[in-house]
Amino acid sequence: MDEPNLFAYVMLLAWPLVAVVLYSRLDPARALIWTILGGYLLLPPVVAIDFPVVPDLRKESIPNLMALVASVYVLRDRVPVLPDGVVGRVLICLFVLSPFATVLTNGDPLPFNTGVPGMRIYDSVAAVANQAIFVMPFFLARRYLGTPQAMRALLAAFVAGGLAYSIPMLIEMRFSPQMNVWIYGFFQHDFFQTIRGGGYRPVVFLPHGLWVAFFALMALLAAVLALRAAPAEARPRHLVIVVYLAVMLVLCRSAGPMIYAVVAAPLILLAPRRVQLWVAAGLAVVVVLYPLLRGLQVIPVDSIIAAAQMISPERAGSLAFRVINEDQLLARAAERPWFGWGGYGRNLLHDPVTGREVSIVDGEWAIQIGIYGWVGYIAEFGLLALPLILLLREAMLQRGLVVPREACGMALILAVSMVDLLPNATIVGITWLMAGALMGHAEALIRDRKARAALDRVTLRHGRTVI
Repeated sequence: MDEPNLFAYVMLLAWPLVAVVLYSRLDPARALIWTILGGYLLLPPVVAIDFPVVPDLRKESIPNLMALVASVYVLRDRVPVLPDGVVGRVLICLFVLSPFATVLTNGDPLPFNTGVPGMRIYDSVAAVANQAIFVMPFFLARRYLGTPQAMRALLAAFVAGGLAYSIPMLIEMRFSPQMNVWIYGFFQHDFFQTIRGGGYRPVVFLPHGLWVAFFALMALLAAVLALRAAPAEARPRHLVIVVYLAVMLVLCRSAGPMIYAVVAAPLILLAPRRVQLWVAAGLAVVVVLYPLLRGLQVIPVDSIIAAAQMISPERAGSLAFRVINEDQLLARAAERPWFGWGGYGRNLLHDPVTGREVSIVDGEWAIQIGIYGWVGYIAEFGLLALPLILLLREAMLQRGLVVPREACGMALILAVSMVDLLPNATIVGITWLMAGALMGHAEALIRDRKARAALDRVTLRHGRTVI
């Protein structure tokens, strides 16, 4: 079937009730985690409930909205939206409000035979609302997940979700990706892309097999962190979980997440905490600067393609195709660098005769620069990178500070997630949960440092008065 069945819409409409039940029975941290993570793993992809004026209600937006509504009306809590620091506040405001400028600078329709219209003020209202909904998990996590205990609960949820999801994944590996067809009545992507290496890549209820593979990676890295933190008597059980999740990742047949695992898992298992923070912050900075480095031809793409050629000619061809598209899209984005081209495919290249789109955009960085320009790109990727940089700064400034193991491990997982945003658009609600949790913890460390400094100044002043 090509169309979603009734049950797909029932699930979307029922998720608000699920969220209310979770917030009524669990502590705020776990309620937030399972509202976002559960919706991500279980709700039908692609399907949307389209109401007039308001943004579409879909898998990506309903959990975020209900987490906010439940926090306000079930917990009776006031959730702060803006971070403590000036940089964080500027980034949040740019992320949410810059679409206004994008619309104002894109009122012209595209030429040729594209049929793509100019953007209207209505489009800016919808874009701002979508941006605000998209980033909601960030400030909710900043409020509820900033403690080591809450971050431990988030990592444990990744492991539990990975173990539970492995059952439908194994079914799809054996019988082909059919879970979404059996449950929701349609297949969400191109079935041909699920065939890889003589088998099938699982898709389950996510947009693509790459999303499943990356979630398997997150579950594996969280399990590795739990193995390192576990007491000696519990380590055999945790080791079994790590091995099982590693096998599941391999069976996902996606090279990128496997490479990430080979690099990140030893760092989480063996590296000192400050080394983990340095690596995480360093990766974040490289990712933020990646478009600039690509434009300056600093990234050795030819050498990378040659190395991929030795591993797999098929993968090397795919990588070369991506690189060519990136160059074309960068040139397109350079025509409107500040606020981008806006929606409706305006950021893509079109055939001048037929008007058909002739470019394919995969990476989140290219999507953001093309649609919202450098301002939108820096806002989104800056918000993801900022907590990693702040954590490293506090670790350097505060002598003797022991950053919790959960924060260091999660920082590495978030950094790997940012790296994957270069080839793929795998940014989801749980990505923002990690960023918000780390932001909340970093801000708590900053407040403690400033409070101690203020107390020292008062003590010193009092001592001088006494003398």
